[in-house]
Amino acid sequence: MGEQHGPPAVAFKGVVKAYGSVRAVDGIDLTIHRGETVALLGPNGAGKSTAIGMLLGLFPPDQGTVEVFDKKPELAMRAGHLGAMLQEGKMIPRVSVRELVDFVRRTYRDPLALQEVLALAELTKVADQKVDRLSGGQAQRVRFALALAGDPDLVVLDEPTAALDVESRRELWAGMQRYAQRGNTVLFSTHYLEEADNSADRVIVIADGQVVADGTTSEIKSMVEGRTVSFVPRGGPIDGYEHLPGVTSMELHGGRVRLRTTDSDRTVHALAHADAFTDLEVSGVGLEEAFIALTHRTRHRELAQEGRVH
Repeated sequence: MGEQHGPPAVAFKGVVKAYGSVRAVDGIDLTIHRGETVALLGPNGAGKSTAIGMLLGLFPPDQGTVEVFDKKPELAMRAGHLGAMLQEGKMIPRVSVRELVDFVRRTYRDPLALQEVLALAELTKVADQKVDRLSGGQAQRVRFALALAGDPDLVVLDEPTAALDVESRRELWAGMQRYAQRGNTVLFSTHYLEEADNSADRVIVIADGQVVADGTTSEIKSMVEGRTVSFVPRGGPIDGYEHLPGVTSMELHGGRVRLRTTDSDRTVHALAHADAFTDLEVSGVGLEEAFIALTHRTRHRELAQEGRVH
């Protein structure tokens, strides 16, 4: 990243939020800089939604501080610095897309021009349709447009493409990327790891209320040792490969064997000696594999501290 000017877009300092005896967020320190596109990843119950709720000013932390451009989140929201697209929210019936977006943008002091909002969200062609007659993908793009209407410096997107088909997801991401290219900051949570891999400058992984990894997708992948050796077996049984040198696990996908290994050289040498394959590929750890390893590692450590594993 280049030189940063002004306060960071987001700053969590020692943030804790508990529900009874459960710490949903457990001492998070986190800074997001202006202009970054950041993916927030974590398994269900990791604390993502709680962190986003505090970022949007929906409830305060029990300990620590959350700031958006050096302001409390609710003040940043009122000033138009912060926009949000949440998973839920019903549309007002019997109004057109144009009418709804224009109504919302007029509640801000310095909103985006109506035509610019519609273009960013790819809604220009459906601007005169009633919002309650839209497809799921179109309705989600309307929610995105409402989040952009006030021309915020930061937009927060909570599972923005959940339940959308592939084409709708692609269209929504095109709008998000156009918004980010204007120099704005994007923070999104998602369960579609390929979205994080393709679109995020930076990935933050949360597990058990704590940040367990933070970096570029390449840096996140490098945190997990090992490689994947995949091939098409040349006849004969497909069992026994898990016992090859270095192999820690084996999967079969559509006739293709995938071996997770800590020593790909030894694994490939043993395969070559057996002359048991065609179409061999050796690759590094993917984001999904790294995510699973990092979050499982954290969970295993928590259980060990509780004395539930040995």
